[in-house]
Amino acid sequence: MDRLEQFLNFAEQSPTAFHAAAGFREMLKNAGFTELKETDPWLVDAGGKYFVVRNDSAVIAFEVPETGFSPFRIVAAHGDSPAFKLKENFEDAGDHYVRLNVERYGGMIMSSWLDRPLSVAGRLAVREGDGVGIRLVNLDRDAVLIPNQPIHFNREINDGFKYDPQTDLLPLYGNQDAKGGLMEEVAEAAGVRREDILSHDLFLYSRERATVWGAGDAFFSCARIDDLECAWAGMATLAESSARDAVNVCAVFDNEEVGSSTRQGADSSFLYDTLTRMGFALGASDGEIRAAIAGSFMVSADNAHAVHPNHPEKFDRQNRSYMNEGVVIKHNANQKYTTDAVSSARFALICERAGVPVQHFVNRSDLLGGSTLGNISNTHVSMDTVDIGLPQLAMHSLYETAGTKDLEYLLKALEEFWK
Repeated sequence: MDRLEQFLNFAEQSPTAFHAAAGFREMLKNAGFTELKETDPWLVDAGGKYFVVRNDSAVIAFEVPETGFSPFRIVAAHGDSPAFKLKENFEDAGDHYVRLNVERYGGMIMSSWLDRPLSVAGRLAVREGDGVGIRLVNLDRDAVLIPNQPIHFNREINDGFKYDPQTDLLPLYGNQDAKGGLMEEVAEAAGVRREDILSHDLFLYSRERATVWGAGDAFFSCARIDDLECAWAGMATLAESSARDAVNVCAVFDNEEVGSSTRQGADSSFLYDTLTRMGFALGASDGEIRAAIAGSFMVSADNAHAVHPNHPEKFDRQNRSYMNEGVVIKHNANQKYTTDAVSSARFALICERAGVPVQHFVNRSDLLGGSTLGNISNTHVSMDTVDIGLPQLAMHSLYETAGTKDLEYLLKALEEFWK
């Protein structure tokens, strides 16, 4: 199985950030990493490999060189993607139908979710003795669909129609006799009793299979390319690397799509807590830890916009990126991306040593772009940081597209980075 196929399998098996974190946990354990718990004292040895999970949805893994505590080489990405989340009381039964009451998570292309079968996945908080236990769940069947109105009742559908998420985007589950059925399905899929489900974090997702297509199989499409492609590349290369003169770290945060300001997001203490606890466990002083952080380097890896074939005018003429033409270094004068001349040059040299082509992306000066987790992380652990990504189309669509060559370019660059 080639590495693109491995990634596509991982993406299909990761319908939510909770499932992505579970997949990374399995990957790391298979590679000999030891899981640490935030609620326990940490025993960390030189030459050891470790990881820690927060909130079942964010993972930080690290490997220590045989020489012991050192500055850090960090790759940071995120495991969440825009989706519809089921509200706590989500069943809406009436007028012969059972619909689901949902709300948007993140900035999505809403129209891409309509008129296609969707499933339900996430985590459950269940009664477990006198406490609360956690169960991952995935219905893994086509269970609901959000239908469009026919053009006969909405003549403006092709003229810039604005969807109302409270009325236009409620998924259909069944006829009126299906009342209560979805939660029964969820309980059965999780192997628990319906009455033992205390709360839930459930999301809709598409089961549409990934596909490789185009002339010469140049492109692939699947759900959640942003940012599982970078997250998987970081973890996969870390799992196969050996730390030499630095502590290698891969952090996959949650909630980037909604601002990162959660305890498992990039705007939390998670990375700082992990680096400092690791340092203390290795016998470093507070001053030595701070000096190591100051001398470290971070690659903030979150995908980039490829030039759209039908709208090249949306892109800056001299600073644009294309699929299958290499890793993208992202720049912004207002620091939406944290790249500066030094970090860009350092990463470009890494790519040069790896034989990987580099592209540079800057937005048109009259268009606002998005931001990512690099500059947010730097407010907690300040170090030289570059924002990079792989070029893709239809970012934040339910079904996104990228180039088949670029994943291998990123893997080679990160393998060189870990060295």
